[in-house]
Amino acid sequence: MKEIKNIYDNEEFLKGYLQIRRSNANHNDLIEQPAMKKLLPDVKGKSVLDLGCGYGANTVSFARQGAKRVVGVDISQKMLEKAKVENSHPCVQYLNMDMGKIGELEGKFDIVYSSLAFHYVEDFCKLIKDIYSLLNNGGVLLFSQEHPITTATFDGLGDFNKAENGEYLSYTFSNYCQSGKRVVNWFVDGLVKYHRPFSEIISAIIDTGLTITAVCEPVPDEKIIKEVPRMAKELLKPSFLIIKAEKR
Repeated sequence: MKEIKNIYDNEEFLKGYLQIRRSNANHNDLIEQPAMKKLLPDVKGKSVLDLGCGYGANTVSFARQGAKRVVGVDISQKMLEKAKVENSHPCVQYLNMDMGKIGELEGKFDIVYSSLAFHYVEDFCKLIKDIYSLLNNGGVLLFSQEHPITTATFDGLGDFNKAENGEYLSYTFSNYCQSGKRVVNWFVDGLVKYHRPFSEIISAIIDTGLTITAVCEPVPDEKIIKEVPRMAKELLKPSFLIIKAEKR
């Protein structure tokens, strides 16, 4: 399978991704984003760095909530073109940049935020060290990523197992303890992501000097399951991991 690292500039992928994100029943809006919002510090008067900002929906929301400066970073030029049209704001700056190069950014930030992007980063330890350097004292890192159980597959073979009546029974995954690259299919072949066990993620954050203040593995509540029954399978295993940490 041919690898595509900057898959967000692939037209077929971009179309499928935006279609899901703009639907009313996606995992991000129903599970991940509500949990992220509960953990997000007050952004009023703060400087915020949004890593993997995509088309800028979260980025511009920080500015509208009163952040004094917001920088959105993304590797996809096409995503940023949409962001500049759909989610512009006088306090927002969008930068076309690989997250591996954020050490080149100037200035400090009170909050570093990232929604579902860190599992695309090869060198996680370097990323966390760069974030530590970019944070003001007392600054907060809040990020979500695909849960390690979800990334613990080769060739995207992890799957839910069903009974004959269609009821979800369990989830199968593999190679959990083996860190490294995974090349999977999501709308198109060749999406590159990186699997890390839970302990490796936590240790990298602690070793850098950040203090972890919250860990969340969000699942849908009864109301969501009633409205979107297929979300019940999320109770078998979490899709997302959310971590909040502080530079003390």
